[in-house]
Amino acid sequence: MRHIESRMQTVCVQWFRLMFPYLANLLFAVPNGGRRTAIEAKIMKGEGVTAGVSDLLLLVPNKDYHGLAIEMKTSTGRQSPNQKKWQACVEKQGYKYIVCRSCEAFREEVCAYLSKPANIKR
Repeated sequence: MRHIESRMQTVCVQWFRLMFPYLANLLFAVPNGGRRTAIEAKIMKGEGVTAGVSDLLLLVPNKDYHGLAIEMKTSTGRQSPNQKKWQACVEKQGYKYIVCRSCEAFREEVCAYLSKPANIKR
């Protein structure tokens, strides 16, 4: 992930954990990006790392979806073919997938998603 996306994601996660402390541990990053040695990459692939998985996962259902997958992108960032393939896969299984290009968009999407509660346990 590029540094701009990384900084934006950090701010978004901090905001989420302050606003929704009872859900804090249910929003987490998926460490798919970054440079690794060939050995580390092979180990991680064996452990289940999958190309295209979104940057963040919110494992909280709402009345319409099982959970929320969040891909962070800059205003000019594009999804990779693997990301588009993974998006289609999770949407088919009943998850919501969003691309956030700003912290404001993240806040709006998360608040809208959580405003349709299923049976959130506090």
